[in-house]
Amino acid sequence: MVRLQVAQPLRLFLPMRGRATGRLDVADDGTGTVGHVVQAGGIPLTEVGALLVGGSAVAAGERAGSGVVEVHERDRPQPLEGPPRLLLDVHLGALARRLRLLGVDTAYANDADDAALVARANLEDRLLLTQDRRLLMRRGLRRAAFVRGARPDDQLADVLDRFDLPRSPYTLCTACGGRLREVPKAQVLDRLQPGTRRTQEQFRQCEVCERVYWRGAHARRLDELVRGSG
Repeated sequence: MVRLQVAQPLRLFLPMRGRATGRLDVADDGTGTVGHVVQAGGIPLTEVGALLVGGSAVAAGERAGSGVVEVHERDRPQPLEGPPRLLLDVHLGALARRLRLLGVDTAYANDADDAALVARANLEDRLLLTQDRRLLMRRGLRRAAFVRGARPDDQLADVLDRFDLPRSPYTLCTACGGRLREVPKAQVLDRLQPGTRRTQEQFRQCEVCERVYWRGAHARRLDELVRGSG
């Protein structure tokens, strides 16, 4: 038997019986690794920082043995161990749009299953973001992280707090992630409603899906979101 002593920020992953104290006893026959025991307690290793036994740091691959394992959260901001490219699972579409608004390279598909997400994350060397702990524990997944928060704005705040992502607001299409370029009004005139034709003069268009953007009724809200992310 191994006892986990889990830091407060990670207790959301524990069964209800362990959340108040952060203590959880996990059965182990003495041959399992520390990492295996931690994940058996429900905590994805993507979320774990220091692991201590008797006050000394141990690696996730070491044998657990018996006794108490202290499980600490990763430090924030967490360095990116690869390019600043993200992949979001099917439940984080609103977060994907917000990240693209900030100019963060973000891939998203609302029909990808777990296996496809892992394959794409590895193939394109993207950091997979999800709220599915079982997805985070899949073998072969190289870079991933759990997203906290129920509301998209809270999720965005969590991602930006955890990772120091380079940002370039208003440069990516929020629908598909393609690059935006400025275009003359005459080039997109046939795509505009009469009210937009009368009131707007500056436009940008996605190089991939050709969606047209301008500063419309939601500009103030979007500006506030961008300012709040700084």
